[in-house]
Amino acid sequence: MSEGPPNNHLHLRNLSIKGFRGIDDLLIPRLGRVTLLAGKNGVGKTTVLEACRVYAASGRHAVLSELARGHEEYSAVTDEDGERRPMPNMEALFHGRDPSLEGCIEIGPGNGSTKDRLRIEIAHPSKKQAAILEKMGPDNLPEGDLRVLKTVFQGREYVTPWLFARDAWSSDRSRSSLSYRWQRLSDQDEPPPAIECVSLGPGLMPNDAAAAFWDNVAMKSEEAYAVEALRLVLGNAVESVVMVGDAGPRAREHGRRAVVKLRDHDRRVPLKSLGDGATRLFGVALALANSRQGFLFIDEAENGIHYSVQHDFWHMVLKTAHENNVQVLATTHSWDCITGFAQAATEIDGTEGVLVRLDKENDRIRATEYSESELETAAVQGIEVR
Repeated sequence: MSEGPPNNHLHLRNLSIKGFRGIDDLLIPRLGRVTLLAGKNGVGKTTVLEACRVYAASGRHAVLSELARGHEEYSAVTDEDGERRPMPNMEALFHGRDPSLEGCIEIGPGNGSTKDRLRIEIAHPSKKQAAILEKMGPDNLPEGDLRVLKTVFQGREYVTPWLFARDAWSSDRSRSSLSYRWQRLSDQDEPPPAIECVSLGPGLMPNDAAAAFWDNVAMKSEEAYAVEALRLVLGNAVESVVMVGDAGPRAREHGRRAVVKLRDHDRRVPLKSLGDGATRLFGVALALANSRQGFLFIDEAENGIHYSVQHDFWHMVLKTAHENNVQVLATTHSWDCITGFAQAATEIDGTEGVLVRLDKENDRIRATEYSESELETAAVQGIEVR
């Protein structure tokens, strides 16, 4: 299939992940416009999506913290005001959960220059950083071998606002206090610009997120994506969608929500009353419209979507991703999802649909790519590729 227009590029044509969470060393030789990751539970599919989120964010501290907290990898520590609060355990992001000066995380293209790969490592403070720390005074520093979290990407080196002493794990108060002061005192360069990125989990999109995404596309051509997505499930009975509710001080109690105008119905009905499938498709369509020129990650893409809709669902994703220059990575363990993806990927010219199966062998993860011809054969003959 053709590559598309020159500006319709892929941010990652292949992917290398080293030292990140449960992945020691993984190479995926080819990614497409839309890449579907299949494999058994626990093989590392979600971890691949998380690694790509870190890459898209250029290793920003906020995303690293969010991932750690999402896995409940944090400890309650005492801050400068004497209050207990959770602190993310960044060391849990490293393979083996026990980083050292030799260990690092590396995420990016599997070929080309190493400067195109994001590198995160535990390091000793530089002379400039050490000078800043000395001004804080010994009472504000944890005892032990002081180290920082350093990120190197696209020729730039910077330190994230997190710091610890290797020999002072029990010094919670010092460790917490230092983290917040370091964020204010650090004068490091900003990381490279982030790539636009939207991440959808296995569950339904929350109302507040859907409302924010809707505001970005309402009264624009992208609004049609959401309406067409609903028609995959509800047919031509869908006439329009609007957001209603309070966006002011009472939003927490009476938040905004999507309501749908159906033909032959006088009153609009709440989207969520129409079922999980309609809500899931609406969320994916909004995410595609809001991740233009960037990434969209979908975990457990089959959730809430009936097997009979899978082909049309993937047809929409592939077509819209190409039109909006979005690179999509999704996971599944559903054969119906894979079949629908395979059929749609072989029907649409001008875009790339790639299926990758992940297998674990002796604690190492191996990626197997299926070409378009193999996808077509698998879809027609029902060959198991999960």
